Amino acid sequence: MRIPLSWLREYTQLPADATAEDLMADLVSVGLEEEAVHRPSDTINGPIVVGQVLSLVKEPQSNGKTINWCQVRVVPEGQEQTLSGKGIDPSGVQGIVCGAHNFVEGDKVVVTLPGATLPGDFHIAARKTYGHLSAGMIASARELGIGEDHDGIIVLSRLGLDPEVGTDALELLGLNDEAAEINVTPDRSYCFSIRGIAREYAHATGTTFEDPATRVTPPAKLEGGYEVVLDDRAPIYGVLGCDRFVARTVRGIDPTRPTPPWMVSRLRLAGVRAISLPVDISNYVMFELGQPTHCYDLDRLSGPITVRRAEEGEKLETLDGKVRELDPEDLLITDESGPIGIAGVMGGASTECSDSTVNVLVEAAHFDTVTVGRSRRRHKLPSEASKRFERGVDWQVADEAAQRVVDLLVELGGGVADEAGTDIGVAPEPVQILLPADFASERIGMEFSEELIARTLGDLGASVDRSESDFLVTPPSWRGDLETKEDLSEEVARLVGYDKIPSRLPVAPPGRGFTRKQQQRRRLVQALADAGLTEILAYPFVAKAANETFGVAEATAPRPAVKLANPLSEELGWLRTSMLPGLVEVAKRNHSRGFRDLALFEAGLVFLPDGGAIGTATIPPLGALPTEDVLDALEAGIPHQPLHIGALLTGHDSPEGAHHTPRVWDWADAIDIARLAADVLGVDLVVTQGVHQAFHPGRTAQLALRTGEVVGYAGELHPKLLAAYDMPARSAAVELDADALFEAAPDVIVSKHISTFPVATQDVALIVDATIPADEVKEALREGAGELLEEVHLFDVYSGKGIDEGKKSLAFGLRFRAPDRTLTADEASEARAAAVAHAAERFGAVQR
Repeated sequence: MRIPLSWLREYTQLPADATAEDLMADLVSVGLEEEAVHRPSDTINGPIVVGQVLSLVKEPQSNGKTINWCQVRVVPEGQEQTLSGKGIDPSGVQGIVCGAHNFVEGDKVVVTLPGATLPGDFHIAARKTYGHLSAGMIASARELGIGEDHDGIIVLSRLGLDPEVGTDALELLGLNDEAAEINVTPDRSYCFSIRGIAREYAHATGTTFEDPATRVTPPAKLEGGYEVVLDDRAPIYGVLGCDRFVARTVRGIDPTRPTPPWMVSRLRLAGVRAISLPVDISNYVMFELGQPTHCYDLDRLSGPITVRRAEEGEKLETLDGKVRELDPEDLLITDESGPIGIAGVMGGASTECSDSTVNVLVEAAHFDTVTVGRSRRRHKLPSEASKRFERGVDWQVADEAAQRVVDLLVELGGGVADEAGTDIGVAPEPVQILLPADFASERIGMEFSEELIARTLGDLGASVDRSESDFLVTPPSWRGDLETKEDLSEEVARLVGYDKIPSRLPVAPPGRGFTRKQQQRRRLVQALADAGLTEILAYPFVAKAANETFGVAEATAPRPAVKLANPLSEELGWLRTSMLPGLVEVAKRNHSRGFRDLALFEAGLVFLPDGGAIGTATIPPLGALPTEDVLDALEAGIPHQPLHIGALLTGHDSPEGAHHTPRVWDWADAIDIARLAADVLGVDLVVTQGVHQAFHPGRTAQLALRTGEVVGYAGELHPKLLAAYDMPARSAAVELDADALFEAAPDVIVSKHISTFPVATQDVALIVDATIPADEVKEALREGAGELLEEVHLFDVYSGKGIDEGKKSLAFGLRFRAPDRTLTADEASEARAAAVAHAAERFGAVQR
């Protein structure tokens, strides 16, 4: 909302020297937000005055143009020129070359003298052109930045002006005025008007203001006017689309009368261009009182006006010249010819006021916020009127707004108002709120006396009735956002001043802190970051092919996925079932920018539908609380969304340096990351040879719990896939079902006891079938060795000379330790022999 300062001064005690910045500072104190300053004088200044054309000589030029060599008086006759400077003639008469032809001798015009600056940093100076020294310029509306007309210069008599020669043209045209622009939140719709801002300024400064609506005196009762019928047979949520319609008639206006410059200036600063006198008056009143109005050409109306919902197949050409397909939810203004406007949004072209309009029907109505908001969004048709209606307009001010339009049409357009008029509708029941006297103090944390509360709410415009311990408050008609005692207490705090509320640190409520799952997630993510991986956040939207490749281990296995109804792009039309596609895309983007040594990870949700219905057949209606059955159906339509964690390693593990050759990431690093994730949660992870279509055959590990539940895969990505994404060979990845790890993790992770006794180490090499996984042999050794075995690890695999065909040799290191004594060599050897015997029993292992 832009607020011209001269307009605001009419109704407030805004100081004459106050700037837009001063105004915004005051309004910020009552909760409004500053946006911008609009000050024409920032781009236009200097000697710009009213001049009178004394003589005009047309001179044809060789280029085919005809210029006017003009003598223009810029000071009153008989007076001396008080201005000085290069190019300013002391006689008060300037010689000016002008290419426009819409003026004659005797016309009063706007003259920019040498030394002036126009918008676009255009400096005026005396210069020789077309054989003359042109000392100034006769200005057009575009050159002054007040309009788009550039075909001719401004002739002041056509604006209804006859100022004295030499008058300051900037002040005459309102170019010395300025406007402050503020952001109006949806609950403060009354601030979309000079009326509302004036009231807020009075609250902020403690000064008085005059309500613009009180300057207008509409008839006590309107009847006998233009026939209007309210016929809403399909109200949304039971709320009538129109509950008040005021219609007034003004006849005999002069269509040639221009909009006065003071009104044009204020509208321009408010962000609206001047169109015609009836339209400009309608806009002016909307900005002044906050009530949108509309002017119809009375002679183009056919029969009574009916306010109704649209019928199937109806169309309307709106004022912007577009033909719109109407929806049955649209509320229309119609006559016998059909639709003539979309209520609260935009009027129709068939009844708009034109240059020949002499009789005007003025409409000031009150429309439902939901109805207007839906029509505005449906037709993508934002307007100043819809902006106000969809946020809420004062029901009570419609007759004052209509009267204000009528008065201006009579005053400025020379029309005559009919005494008869129309005012139909039913006023809403006033809201009454019970406010306990101590509620505001308890809610805000600051002591408010009962007298202060009553006075503050009274200043707000509310009616306040007091009892022993309560206030019964009736909010003013323009504050439809005040519905509860909480709303009232917040208003008290706002008007008393947010800066007066003491600052106190709140006491943390008692509780258990993070939940078990939150703690586990933070521990897991922190461990990966501490290990040197970089956390990323990728889009959860992927291509269908990516889900089919990464989301399922077997190429032929089905993988249900959630398809987006309105994707950002057709290529990314599905929700992810794996974390790896997003990691690959991020890595690919980094590679294209020269970063090829990466260790990335992401923790996020994947979306795994179980094959049932996703979503619901219908969307619950707005404005009504869904039933439990509806909520249950919505919940049932949400796919399973477990937390997964994925990591991707490309390039080398460290930068290249002197005396240092970096190592290429490989499948072992991916498995190490998986083990790290499991260890930090206290989960025992079983790693076995695995198969996954996205991973390298033979360099893929299946990750499972001791229960046998598969929780992920790790290894090197498939070479063909890496080639397709132009990624380094042997890039490795891992993905784990973090929720499954959390579920398997113990509530408390108990640290292992560190023995002070020495360790006994022994090695053993076993020959087994080549098809037997080394990890299974290791587990057999662990089981056979008993409690004295502290650790077993594989350090060599050999097949070749000395080993039979189809066999392999596995070398393990065994660490033995007792918690209460130093082991003897015999005890360690006995435990080692038991381990070998158990491996021989299970796999036929033979000691090498």
